[in-house]
Amino acid sequence: MTDPVRLLIVDDHPVVRDGLRGMFAGDPGFEVVGEAADGAEALTMAARSRPDVVLMDLRMPGMDGVTAIGCLVEADSPAKVLVLTTYDTDADVLPAIEAGATGYLLKDAPRDELVRAVRAAARGESVLSPSVAGRLMGRLRTPRRPAEEPLSQRELEVLTLVARGSSNREAAARLFISEATVKTHLLHVYAKLGVNDRAAAVAVAYDRGLLTPGGR
Repeated sequence: MTDPVRLLIVDDHPVVRDGLRGMFAGDPGFEVVGEAADGAEALTMAARSRPDVVLMDLRMPGMDGVTAIGCLVEADSPAKVLVLTTYDTDADVLPAIEAGATGYLLKDAPRDELVRAVRAAARGESVLSPSVAGRLMGRLRTPRRPAEEPLSQRELEVLTLVARGSSNREAAARLFISEATVKTHLLHVYAKLGVNDRAAAVAVAYDRGLLTPGGR
């Protein structure tokens, strides 16, 4: 007999957690080993309960889902992360996938599709909702238009430190945030600027006037 898939549910809305727990608890193929209301709690629960799959919301108070995904990857957690959210914008999808999410589904997915996706994620297979898959393909085929989405104040602060030669660790210390959060901000910067690395992000930022020599 195959062992049930051990599942950790992460969402800041109790009603959503209750619904998901009820859905999976009634299926002998799954075991809900914990619930968390934000990313920080998810990390604690993941370390304690050792789930096979983490069903992760993205936009939560405190530590968000992308930051939590990055922390799980950094900690070499064996858990696979399946994002379950209502958002499918580039600013949400790309950072989550780049941070290490195994799959990405929207909350309007039918129950059967969600169950299949969790099982697939447990096997290490990538699962994407049709709209997300289409968005990723479009992102690969179509060059990003400049300045589609402005950088946030924090993203500019991180990019400024990077431009001055700071490492992720040094930037984190200067801004009193974690290295994982710095990485998340950089992923958002890359997505917004349409680049893939630090050097390109700095070059594009100078070219667009987001950074200026001797200042920002």
